[in-house]
Amino acid sequence: MDNDDAMIGKILSRRAALKLLGIASGTAAAGLIGSRAQGGMGGAGSSGVLSLPGCVVRPALTEGPFFVDEKLSRSDIRSDSKTKAISAGLPLILTFLVSKASAGKCEPRSGVMVDIWHCDALGKYSSELSEGTAGKDFLRGYQMTDASGKAVFKTVYPGWYNGRAVHIHFKLRTVVNGKVTGEFTSQVFFDDTVSDAVYTVAPYTGKSGKRNVLNGNDMIYKNGGSQMLLSLRGDAKTGYSATFDVGLNIA
Repeated sequence: MDNDDAMIGKILSRRAALKLLGIASGTAAAGLIGSRAQGGMGGAGSSGVLSLPGCVVRPALTEGPFFVDEKLSRSDIRSDSKTKAISAGLPLILTFLVSKASAGKCEPRSGVMVDIWHCDALGKYSSELSEGTAGKDFLRGYQMTDASGKAVFKTVYPGWYNGRAVHIHFKLRTVVNGKVTGEFTSQVFFDDTVSDAVYTVAPYTGKSGKRNVLNGNDMIYKNGGSQMLLSLRGDAKTGYSATFDVGLNIA
């Protein structure tokens, strides 16, 4: 399994974030992660420092070697579309909320193509000859965001493989007249203590060896992954859910 260690993208500087939101002159095109729930712009406090809204300043991270544009429009990505076999694992409901960051606020953005892909409970990706999964397409799929900027996926808690912390890849694409006009790619991560609990139950116990990379020593996580950590609700018996806010200001 490759380590996915090539970086693309960067964390926006404060100046670039301010420009993007119209606080200073100029514009920027980037993917920005944060919380829409925080609402409008922060004002200048007693210190005179202007605070930023939650939808700004998070990193793009590497696509990695396992992205395959299967064009599978589906919310439940657990099954293989050909064999109908369902990937075993603890249920995970992952919701993306996509916003457009503009002067003063973050507005819901509809019609954005949200792709996710990740390994199964035993650490294997589908559609990869090196994984012995060529021709299979489990744990891959996309959704278009609705009027509220929402895209919801039903999947399983990902397993682990050598060289990487636990993660899920995602890609956002804007589409105009059937053509992709821009994209932003990154990864979300999982709390190590939660993963430790998950991996004590089947089918995760079927993987041999011991997880050798935690968040703190993952080379991708070190480049801003702490800002991509999911806030999970649930437990290792019934499953988990999480909502992740994404600000997107590409055409």
